[in-house]
Amino acid sequence: MPYDVLIVDDEADIRALLSGILRAEGYETRVAADSDSALAAMDERIPHVVFLDILLLDGLELLDKINNLYPKIQVVMISGHGNDVLSAMKRGAYDFIEKPFKGGHIILIVERAMEISKLRRELLELRNKAIDSSDFVGNSFVINHLRQIIEKVAPTNSRIMITGPYGSGKEMTARMIHTMSRRSNGAFVVFNAARIRKERMEIELFGIEMSGEPRVGALEEAHGGTLYLNEVADMPREIQGRILRVLTDQQFERVGGVKRIKVDVRIISSTAQNLTRLISSGLFREDLFNRLSVVPIYVPPLAEHREDIPVLVEYFIKQIALHVGIMPRMIGDGAMAAIQAHHWPGNVRQLRNNIERLLIMSREDKHNDPISFDLLPSEITDCFPHTISEPDQHIMALPIREARELFEREYLTAQIRRFSGNISRTAEFIGMERSALHRKLKFLGL
Repeated sequence: MPYDVLIVDDEADIRALLSGILRAEGYETRVAADSDSALAAMDERIPHVVFLDILLLDGLELLDKINNLYPKIQVVMISGHGNDVLSAMKRGAYDFIEKPFKGGHIILIVERAMEISKLRRELLELRNKAIDSSDFVGNSFVINHLRQIIEKVAPTNSRIMITGPYGSGKEMTARMIHTMSRRSNGAFVVFNAARIRKERMEIELFGIEMSGEPRVGALEEAHGGTLYLNEVADMPREIQGRILRVLTDQQFERVGGVKRIKVDVRIISSTAQNLTRLISSGLFREDLFNRLSVVPIYVPPLAEHREDIPVLVEYFIKQIALHVGIMPRMIGDGAMAAIQAHHWPGNVRQLRNNIERLLIMSREDKHNDPISFDLLPSEITDCFPHTISEPDQHIMALPIREARELFEREYLTAQIRRFSGNISRTAEFIGMERSALHRKLKFLGL
């Protein structure tokens, strides 16, 4: 993806010389002869880097305007001597070049400016993602299959629709696709339709122009990179119509604006809702679905890859202990069996939250002792058979055969769930022959 460089100088030969040097290295360049033309060019599309003539009639004033309106742009000053350069640097210029120009030095400055922009963007993303950032953890068949799909589609520029339940890892999938794509040096912008009020959605997505001062939206911010439309099903139909037009020609107007803004963006969408049902009920546009879902990807719930839970738990313990500043703890075998058998309706996100709670609530205990079954919250242990306690004393009224059958039924149900319905692995763990386990399950009506 070529980076966009704007050259602002009142001398045509300087504009042509710099443009030629940068274009030869694959950069996309635009030129402006004065401040008004420069602002109009930035209004049309925000560049990554601006070369600005410090001797322009109002060069320093233009520098101030760029820093106020477009703080993410790196500005490199052209020519100038002594106090002019020093003043520009103090006012926020990234660097400067002097005549006569050296092509290698100019390219080096642009590369460094882009690297600074990338590092700032990555730092912001790391702060936003907090401790949720990671690659997929686990080596189950379904996770390996998902990785293979991501590796195939990432290098393309195709639009992708990611579906799957809440907390399963849809945003992580989108981030992996962006990281492996040719746009990885560009921005990855998250637009979460479920968290934005409907009356603000158009402004946040397309930007706004008020009193001649533009404010960019998510689409412009993602120029040259990837826009991730999270929970796209929550978008009102009027916004869906505008998105459809953007997909057609990659152009739009800001709210309150009249100029057409052209962007180069890859769009990845996701939802946990049933879009087919929403289309049938008229809540989601079928033509938009067809445009967004060129390549569909399904992210499975945690219940479909329970064998990854021990590895996930170990990973989360190390990650949370590092970020929260508490000692890591081991999970005992009984506790791990219960965690693996739980149905986890909130999927990987719910699992991580529970592990964090466990570490915090047990931090006063001896950190060398593993976390035992009795320290788990009741929402996890309720699916496991219990020893006799106050609520379970009804079992005392049963004959030993019926009590044993009750325990065996609960125990085997939990173990089969733990191993995702795999009878062979369940039989191996509990120490029974596979055929004997089949007979037992049939006898218990399971």
